[in-house]
Amino acid sequence: MKIAVTGARGFVGRHVLYELALRGVQIVAIERKGVVRERPAIENVQWIPIDIANPPADCFLALERPDVLLHLAWDGLPNYRSLYHFETELPRQYGFLSNAVRGGLPALVIAGTCLEYGLQSGALSPRLQTRPTTPYGFAKDTLRRELQFLKAAQPFQLTWARLYYMYGDDQPATSLYPMLKAAVAAGRTDFPMSGGEQLRDYLPVCEIARRLADLAACPADRGLLNLCSGRPVSVRRLVEGWIEQNGWTIRPRYGELPYADYEPMAFWGEPEA
Repeated sequence: MKIAVTGARGFVGRHVLYELALRGVQIVAIERKGVVRERPAIENVQWIPIDIANPPADCFLALERPDVLLHLAWDGLPNYRSLYHFETELPRQYGFLSNAVRGGLPALVIAGTCLEYGLQSGALSPRLQTRPTTPYGFAKDTLRRELQFLKAAQPFQLTWARLYYMYGDDQPATSLYPMLKAAVAAGRTDFPMSGGEQLRDYLPVCEIARRLADLAACPADRGLLNLCSGRPVSVRRLVEGWIEQNGWTIRPRYGELPYADYEPMAFWGEPEA
């Protein structure tokens, strides 16, 4: 079995490659030309440079005709409010993916986002109507709808897996966990943050990667899924747990930063039964 992975050098993508390697499948890792980040040290991975903004004439052929494309790539993050997401990135994404499907791609697994739900609170079902309030969430949700229309005209297997919050090694420096680690490494005694009372759905990135690899290795027409724990946890409890687990002495300074206004105070994913 051959699985192609876009965003293969990214935070999630690097962990996904390790998981796929454990399954003994053929891996085609897609990278952009000129990327300076090191490749993960995994044997038997075929690296292919493809620019989604300027794709080849036959994307399926350029991807080495995989059985499944696990699509993780998305540019313009973490600025969720930028109009770039639907003005520039959305048409590029659809152009690349629709080209691959029309060329013969049989199955597609895509990483969606919990921001497609917008400001809806509580347990969020995959079947819940989406109401995005950020350009990023809107662009992702629109791409999903476009692909569903394409699917009616050009049948293929589609799994749309919405990601929630994650943490782990090699995470972008602007995320909560690496910011906390950096503060500890710098010898700081306290860590300014929000009030920490917001409830979120967190999983370690290795678990997210395992689930994505499972979806790609057993392709099916699953439709909408939440890749989540299904268990809400307060950010305060999460940060204090990280500090305790690592034996750090840094002290959170709650209420120093505002809560994000593009997220509700309490939401988490509802996994399928």
